[in-house]
Amino acid sequence: MFLRTRFFDFSQKVNYKTEVLAGITVAMTMMPESLSFAILAGFPPLVGLYAAFIMGLVTAVLGGRPGLISGGAGAVVVVLIALMKAHGIEYVFAAVALAGVVQILVGIFKLGKFIRLVPQPVMYGFVNGLAVIIFMAQLEQFKTVINGKETWLTGQPLLIMGGLVALTIAIVAFFPKVTKAVPPSLVAIIVVFLVVLGFGIHTKTVSDIASVSGGFPPFHIPQIPFTFETFQIILPYAAIMAGVGLTEGLLTLNLVDEITETRGNGNRESIAQGIANILNGFFYGMGGCPMIAQTLVNLSAGARARLSGIVAALTILLIILFGAPIIGLLPMAALTGVMIMVAVGTFEWVSFRIINKMPKQDIFVGILVAVITVWLHNLALAVLIGVIISALVFAWESAKRIRARKYIDKDGVKHYEIYGPLFFGSVTAFLEKFDIAEDPDTVIIDFKDSRVTDMSAIETLNKLTERYHVAGKKLHLKHLSPDCLLLLKNASEVIDVNIYEDPNYRIVADQA
Repeated sequence: MFLRTRFFDFSQKVNYKTEVLAGITVAMTMMPESLSFAILAGFPPLVGLYAAFIMGLVTAVLGGRPGLISGGAGAVVVVLIALMKAHGIEYVFAAVALAGVVQILVGIFKLGKFIRLVPQPVMYGFVNGLAVIIFMAQLEQFKTVINGKETWLTGQPLLIMGGLVALTIAIVAFFPKVTKAVPPSLVAIIVVFLVVLGFGIHTKTVSDIASVSGGFPPFHIPQIPFTFETFQIILPYAAIMAGVGLTEGLLTLNLVDEITETRGNGNRESIAQGIANILNGFFYGMGGCPMIAQTLVNLSAGARARLSGIVAALTILLIILFGAPIIGLLPMAALTGVMIMVAVGTFEWVSFRIINKMPKQDIFVGILVAVITVWLHNLALAVLIGVIISALVFAWESAKRIRARKYIDKDGVKHYEIYGPLFFGSVTAFLEKFDIAEDPDTVIIDFKDSRVTDMSAIETLNKLTERYHVAGKKLHLKHLSPDCLLLLKNASEVIDVNIYEDPNYRIVADQA
């Protein structure tokens, strides 16, 4: 059943010490990202922390597999930036809740399997575009407002900001060479915080952006007009957010499956994401999805059960309740440095190493998806366009593979042995292979090594039959597979083709 979790099955071998330590580590790495993503989108920082708590707890208990970590992820937050700027945060909450409904429907109708239709070049473009968006957003922290106008930092403030960001990046990059027992991003934030505090350095802090002090996430119905016009406004954002979240989530789930050599449940994960996002919409959360970086941190720490995710979520809640004064003093430079390294880690650098080994069309698709992602900040649309172009490229390449072997037997019957699929992309090349005027009175098309796949192919066969009929000749189809025969049978009211009865094969009788 959906609500059953092995966390409460005491026959399961769980290393509680490992799970608890992994959960605390995950919480420490998730908090700066959630804060930074919230600030990136113009949300109050507390909205990001609430999302991390709600997403983390709900998906840890109800999700599709143990070990998977969810939170306020940048992939879905990026989608909501435009809505936030145009209509405000109340519309964002409504869109997040509606996205949750969409995700639940996807899980109920078991549509998660369609993630396999996303080709690897599309994923490279999607991830690389997301990395560029995250990186470019950090440049905003190098700006300030003077006399009501936004301008770039100069002089000493610029040097301080740049130096602290550089220090953060250096620690994140090199600290793992010292030890991997503590998350480098957490170490970097603590070190930069102590440097700023110890030397009395004046720089922008989280409290300069907004207050992070708060209690338990309060129930709140989004304050929006409940009209069809409002629904039209939030639906596109909700659908895109749901699509991005599910894409990111199911791909992360597959990654965990490979690492742990176990199998998760994508549809259950979709439902859990949906429930979490509905709660986000009504409890001041910005929404989210599974987070690849935090999931890898969790797995590398040895966690394999649901307990680590639950501990991570509860740790974040405790920090919200009791640690707000400290979080408010965190330098924005530290969070900026962490997010820059997140962008660097998110980017698929391997795509550069294998670019000379990839087909040109795959290179084009990857670059196009990345450009659309960066240009429109619409990750779901970028993935959709990438999938469509990849499908069209595949159709074009498949269309070029249709061939015909021709010969006349001892009875004077001409045979066309077809190789390759017959579908909308190959019908033109297929028709060009027939010489109706010069063919004998009886012609047989052999589909032993071919398949009739769609209505375009069926209509083409009907046209070809009519042309031979007008010429006073007979055309038969031979060796059609059962699914092809079913297609022809279903279309029998609108077409008239002849099926050849071959004694060596179970083929339907001649319809003429």
